[in-house]
Amino acid sequence: MKKSERTRQFIIEQAADLFNEKGIAGTSIDDILQAAKVAKGCLYGHFQSKDELAYASAEYLLDKLTTHRNRIMQEQPTAMGKLTAFAELNANPLNGSFIHGGCPIMNFAVEADDTNPAIREKVRSVISQTIKMLTGIIKEGVKAGELSPSINADEIAMKMFATVEGAIMMSRVTGSSLPMKTAVKSMKKELSSYSLV
Repeated sequence: MKKSERTRQFIIEQAADLFNEKGIAGTSIDDILQAAKVAKGCLYGHFQSKDELAYASAEYLLDKLTTHRNRIMQEQPTAMGKLTAFAELNANPLNGSFIHGGCPIMNFAVEADDTNPAIREKVRSVISQTIKMLTGIIKEGVKAGELSPSINADEIAMKMFATVEGAIMMSRVTGSSLPMKTAVKSMKKELSSYSLV
């Protein structure tokens, strides 16, 4: 990686934490300059606008989240193991997140809903891919004889994703991990009702 590419990546990483914690609107260019320890000319040498940097930051965090999640799920040899790993990934959303500021799917989705179509589309794509992945895992579990053919893969996949994201939001707003603990327990109970092994 060339020095200019390393500088660009460093700016993205520093800005990403700020955007994820304070929001795009709540983060000023001066905040980013201070965090990245670069001059304004350097920043604008790499990014034409704050919106361009915000998109690069959202992309970076969403890719980081997806890579981390996929690695943990792939360590599990069974469909049930993979689904349980997904359910437990954010077991402690108050201080157990490896991404500063909480879940970037939730954070960027809420802020970009009406104001940033490019980021909204990136978040939509991540949501769609995640649900598709979960659906595929459930169908593989049925095919392997792990899960009952009576399970509705599309419905359970969407429910799991919505439950996790909703529980993250509730836990962070209330300052309690109870919503996530309750959600994980409920998801595991429902999944076990379809287990054939």
